[in-house]
Amino acid sequence: MEKITLPKEAWGSRLGLILAMAGNAVGLGNFLRFPVQAVQNGGGAFIIPYLVCFLLLGIPLLFIEWSSGRYGGKFGNHSTPFILDTMGKRAAWKYIGVFGIFTNIGVVAYYTYIESWSFSYVLHALIGTFESLSQAEVAQFFDRYISLGSSTLGIPLEPLFFYVLVLFLNVYILSKGLGGIEKVAKIGMPLLILFGIILAVTAYRLGDSGRSAEFPQANAWDGFNFLWTPQFDSLLNPKVWLAAAGQIFFTLSVGMGTIQCYAAYLDSKDDIALNAVSAGFMNEFVEVVLGSAIVIPIAAGYLGIDWVLENAGFGMAFQTMPFLFQQWGEFFAAIAGVSWFGLLFFAGITSSLAMGTPWMGFMKDEFGWGKKKGAYSFGLMALVMGLPTVLFYQQGVFEEYDYWAGTVSLVVFALLESILFAWVFGMNKGWNEITTGADIKVPQVYRFIIKYITPLLLLLVFLGALITPEDNDWATTIQSLFSGQGWNLDPNSIIEKLAHSDLKMQLAASQSQEESRILEEKIRYANFARIQLACLFMLICLLVYYANYKRKTKVQ
Repeated sequence: MEKITLPKEAWGSRLGLILAMAGNAVGLGNFLRFPVQAVQNGGGAFIIPYLVCFLLLGIPLLFIEWSSGRYGGKFGNHSTPFILDTMGKRAAWKYIGVFGIFTNIGVVAYYTYIESWSFSYVLHALIGTFESLSQAEVAQFFDRYISLGSSTLGIPLEPLFFYVLVLFLNVYILSKGLGGIEKVAKIGMPLLILFGIILAVTAYRLGDSGRSAEFPQANAWDGFNFLWTPQFDSLLNPKVWLAAAGQIFFTLSVGMGTIQCYAAYLDSKDDIALNAVSAGFMNEFVEVVLGSAIVIPIAAGYLGIDWVLENAGFGMAFQTMPFLFQQWGEFFAAIAGVSWFGLLFFAGITSSLAMGTPWMGFMKDEFGWGKKKGAYSFGLMALVMGLPTVLFYQQGVFEEYDYWAGTVSLVVFALLESILFAWVFGMNKGWNEITTGADIKVPQVYRFIIKYITPLLLLLVFLGALITPEDNDWATTIQSLFSGQGWNLDPNSIIEKLAHSDLKMQLAASQSQEESRILEEKIRYANFARIQLACLFMLICLLVYYANYKRKTKVQ
């Protein structure tokens, strides 16, 4: 295959590249998902497996994706279908690469909706919407907001308006190419870290000053201690390991195809090893140091650690934090609200911008589309896919997208690309790609880890999600299997999810016709969401097939 010269479009500076890559990784999961996962998996019991997975899964996958992207870029490829095609001789690899476009469109469709919540809540924090509201009223405000039935700012269909506005903002920035993404990263990442530090310092200083008659035991330090007290028995708990490995995918944005596409614009001699490690550790700093120091400690400081353990969930960011900020007085509540929701917005947009690059790179390479045409077509597809997540949020479309496009797809793609890199492309060539131009000495142990440990761990993660035992109780289920009583699957395993077992169980236990109607409606909308995702995947497969046909015709 003949190499071609580097395309005109390239990163303006190394700092801009690292900040853009870090922005791609640093997302809503750092501040919303990580602390909740830590609480739900034993606090300090979660940290050890999490850090081990970072070293054995996160860093190797960063090396794989950075080097794969730069290698594909040598041949003028800037999207995963043909980046993977350059690394393996079989035609199937280009269709495995479809995941690297499909996942980003599927995820950005609902991810931008969360961004729009953050954007809207910044405005509400500034105008004092949450003043004098009780905790229950703040929670009800969020429920009213997403219901589409009422407007909090006098704007008809307010959540839809902000969703389209934020999606358009993403598209506009993408239409400026890498330069636009780089500028946003240089502004957004420092602001994100600044806002995070402001809130983390406030949490550290809170102590037990937030105690009340209702919560006399409240203490922010209980939250810190819960998160940072190691519990070595977690090393024997498969459930915690699966949760830790899953968080690594979310936090580093590996298995999506965005890293390869960013790296494809590097020169063949540019460093990738130090860049990968720098972006990875910047993400870990934001997640572990800042992400763990905001939601859980502040909530524990006012509501007590027992309340946090019982109520920890994704909704705390929007349904609880605005109420807690009001305890700091009108002025500081506004500062805290803008800092918190501004932090979430910048974390979201730096990630969602990365999700547009695989589609744009593919359409530019294969069909000659310019930046604007690529960006606006991406926005149109995201809008078509995303409108159901806004209009039918309460019917579960959002959750279906998140599970299949934002969870299962990531694991499948990461597993297959690690096999391609280590066993098809080959570790000799792969290691040469990782170390060429490296500004650091990559430890030799990673050659062994990338070839054996990482694919094995990814396979275990996938199988663990596929056949998750009932109640995540691996020990009891394994004993049950060997005693001849079979393997009882959990309703949240991939196999049972396919059959809607979780919803069907609720339906069987429903006590009213109205409850049954709602659950039946959720099953219908879940099927609708899956059909949409399947159609999107097939459309991209057809485009890849046609692009490959064009390439062959051109050669002939």
